[in-house]
Amino acid sequence: MTMLSLKKFLFRGGAPANLPDDVRASLEVWRASKAPPLDDLHFHTRYVVVDIVSSGSNPESDQLLSIAASSVWKGAIQPDDTFYLDFSTLDGEGSTVDRELTAFLLFVAKAPLVTYHIPYVGGFLQRAFKERLGVDFQPQWVDLAWLLPSMFEDKGDSVMPLDHWIDVFGLDAGTGRRDAMANTLLLARIFQMMTVRAVGKQIDTATHLIDESRASSFLRRTH
Repeated sequence: MTMLSLKKFLFRGGAPANLPDDVRASLEVWRASKAPPLDDLHFHTRYVVVDIVSSGSNPESDQLLSIAASSVWKGAIQPDDTFYLDFSTLDGEGSTVDRELTAFLLFVAKAPLVTYHIPYVGGFLQRAFKERLGVDFQPQWVDLAWLLPSMFEDKGDSVMPLDHWIDVFGLDAGTGRRDAMANTLLLARIFQMMTVRAVGKQIDTATHLIDESRASSFLRRTH
């Protein structure tokens, strides 16, 4: 599939008008579902770590190529609770993309999302869900790009490339270009270690972590 056909395939360029009945029904199930409580300890909170691959860095003009997600629950990465979507493998312009994007929403189940650089990952996801499903995708985000320098000031005092933190934590990232799922699992490992440090700072719930993520982003952008 060429990039031009992928663009036409993924982004309709307007609000969805004729979603299949099963997609609409699944969206209603997702909309009606309750968000999990965010005031439980990290151990009891299901976090979903998400990463994407795109054709460039601009969510407004470049193309979303794949989505990968993995959950962290009870302090562990859950190997049976993952999601991967490669748009280049989907066939045709029909409802397959809509069904897969809806499946991602149901997989996430309104859990807090963890990523690296919200404007990049969140920007692409928001555009895809808006244009394909008419969904204003506004999850509760934790941004490791801003939070890690706040939690590990001795390891880096500014926003750094992800590879910096992979080296800091001694993780094996393999060689060559990583796909979205490989990145997601590395982010999940880093998130596990970060939550241990966060608990030591009395940041022991998702609410506190989300607040700290927002504060870190704001303070480092304005000072």
